[in-house]
Parts: sequence; structure tokens; C-alpha cells
Amino acid sequence: MIRHRRPVVTAAATALAVVALAGCSGSPQGATELEEDADVTISWWTGQTEAAQTLLEDLAAEFEEEHPNVTIDVSEGASSTEELLQKLSAGFSSGTYPDMSYAFGSWASQLESSKRTLDISDRTEDADLKWEEFSEAARATVQPTGGSVIGFPALVDNISLIYNKTVFDAAGVEYPTEDWSWDDFREAAAALSDPASDTYGYAYSVSGSEETTWQFWPHLWQNGGEILTEDQTQAAFDSEEGVAALEFLRGMAVDDGSIYLDQTDTKFAQLFAADRIGMMTSGPWQLYDLNTAGTNYGVTVLPGTDGDHQTVSGPDIWALFDHQDANRAYWVTEFAAWLTAAEQDERWNVAYGNLPLRTSEIESDAFKKQVEALPGLDIMAANAENAVQARPTVPGYVGLSEAIANAIAEVLQGKGDAKTALEAAADEADEALAD
Repeated sequence: MIRHRRPVVTAAATALAVVALAGCSGSPQGATELEEDADVTISWWTGQTEAAQTLLEDLAAEFEEEHPNVTIDVSEGASSTEELLQKLSAGFSSGTYPDMSYAFGSWASQLESSKRTLDISDRTEDADLKWEEFSEAARATVQPTGGSVIGFPALVDNISLIYNKTVFDAAGVEYPTEDWSWDDFREAAAALSDPASDTYGYAYSVSGSEETTWQFWPHLWQNGGEILTEDQTQAAFDSEEGVAALEFLRGMAVDDGSIYLDQTDTKFAQLFAADRIGMMTSGPWQLYDLNTAGTNYGVTVLPGTDGDHQTVSGPDIWALFDHQDANRAYWVTEFAAWLTAAEQDERWNVAYGNLPLRTSEIESDAFKKQVEALPGLDIMAANAENAVQARPTVPGYVGLSEAIANAIAEVLQGKGDAKTALEAAADEADEALAD
């Protein structure tokens, strides 16, 4: 069973703008000094359902067996992952929040601002933790403001270039390589497009959702642009680099007519599977459907500029929370470290069809077995090395994303120029960041 993830800003993420994470009313004081053998109960909100929940419950039971003094109270935490944020907010006020919870990476800054999170920065310095095996984007997400490390990576992904071999073969175009430049990409997309058969070289979302924004960030970063200013208080995507990146896509969409513009965020994948689109940028969640459809596809890294093939990743996290109890803090950290170790992650993320959390798992037998079922998954895992920047987790990101997504959609549909659209979007984004 594959966990299908899409990079949309969900209702829970939208709630970041309206839910205040309260840092009031402290929890009762627990153990002030660590007693490793003392009986302790830690609560864990998984944010998962069905098969995923069962896998995690089994792992919790195994940890309890290895550590008889530790009891792990496991629950989904809410009826859906998106509802965890509201549940956490209420728990912060009442003192009934968990020791550990699944959280979307976009919530990280808000969670840290609650003053309820544990800072495990010192633990990450331990050589046995092998912190460097997590991708840069994943490490950055659990350290949202550059100070405290508030948890462990829980799930990682990235977008790669997926190409339809049937479409390429029909057009007589050579398959993409890991050395492709933007020019190579544009030339191929034009060659693959055929108005007579309603075939397009590439696809792009113009729904105005996070799908639209998510696909743009690699172009911005590869071109030397930034999403935010260094202090993360203002938009920076309306730079010369940002304008040039959007103008490149506008040229493909409007001048070349080589991009299928999808208003729905879902139709482009269906058309790709039906051999009507030559290339799309997507992630591991797409591979199950392509294999089910019998699509003849390949996967490689994103086209780049001057050898820069940066991608975008949307890591989720296991957020850890402080209950003013030395024993609970110690054991929840130990459990999270154990859960995210390669041996356990192979029985969780890898077994479930997600990318492995750690680079050391790529050569494991468990992951090789998944690659046999989902060809290209190994390339997406290796592409994590190109996920060197993290999407911002500042509270105003939702508004920023909406502003630039609408600007991108308008420009790609020929309704404006890149510079004017991005400048207007930056003004809207600054308002969201200020709020």
C-alpha cells in the first residue's frame, strides 16, 4: 500500500494562519533528574491510518519489549493528519499534548513558537545518531529557525523528471539525461509536442495551488534566486533570477505551446499515463499509479542550470514536545532516534513505499525490493542530494504560496508578464508574512 502525497497546502496548513499555538499554562513538573530505569509512559500521535498505523504500533511494541520500563501510548491523534494541528493547539492550552506527534514540515516554525517543543540539538551531535544521513532539506525542516532542533525527520520526498518513453520514441527524441540543461529540456518539449494528436512535451499546474508553487521553486533556486530575504520577513522571489525563471516557463507555455496547463492538478498525470504528455515533474507517490497503468516511463533528475540540478522536498517531521519531565524527554528522544534509524525505517517508510529517510538505506535489500516494484524509486532516493534547500516554514508561507501560484498561473496562460506579476505577488506575500 503506497502513501500518496501531494504538495498541496491542506486545510491544516491553511489553519496556520488562523490557529494560535498557545504557550500558556505549563504542565505539572515531572522528574527533574534523569532516572533511565524509572517507569515512564510517553504518548505518540502518529497521524496515520490503517496499514501505516499497524506498522507503527508493531514498532512501538518492539521498543517496549526492548525497554520494559517504557510504555508507549500510540494513537492516530486525530481523524486525519490535517486535524493534528488544531488538536495540538488545544492540547498546548490544556496541557494534554503528546510527547511526540507527526507534523507537516510547514508547521515547524509555528510548533517551535509554541514554546512546547523539545530542543534536541545536543543529541544530534552524537556520532551514533548519524544525523548527516538525513538530507539537508530534512535537517533544515526540523531546525526551522536555525536554532533549536525540534524533532526528527519522519518522511522525505522530492520531485524528479519523469518521462514517457512511448512519447519520446514516437517523436524520435533521445531520452533525458542527468546532464540536461534548461535549453535541452525546452528543445525536447517542443519536439515532443504535436497539436494534431493533442500531445504535449511537458505539463504544469495552473490551479493556483501549492502544486503550482512547488514546481517553480527548483527553477528559482537553480537560477540563483531565493524565496525569502535572509531574515525571512519579506518575499525575494521577484528578483531578476525569479523573473528569468518564470519567463523561461512562459516561453515554453505561450511561445512554444509545449506545456499542457492543468487547472485540476490531477489530469496531467492521467494524460501522461495515457501517452499524451512527454514529461512531468513529480515524486514517488506517482510511481504506483504509473506501474498500475502499465506506462513505459523513466526517471531522472531535474534539468539544471550550470550543472545545478536542485529539487524541492517537502519533509514531514516527528515533532517532540517538552513536559518538564527528564525521564519522558529522554525516552521520547531515544524512541524517535530508534524509530528513524535505518533498521527500523526499512520496516516503516521503505516497507510502506515511501523514500528511505537515510542515505545508508539506498543499498539495502529492503529498498532494492521496492525498486523492483516501483522502477525509478532509487533515482528519486538518490535525488535527495539535490534537495539542499527547504521550503520556508514561516507562518505566512500559505499566503505567500497562494500569491506566487496565482501569478505563475496568469503568466503561463498568457495573461501578464513575469516581472509585473511577480512584483505584485511579492507585495501580497509581504502582507501575509507581516500578518
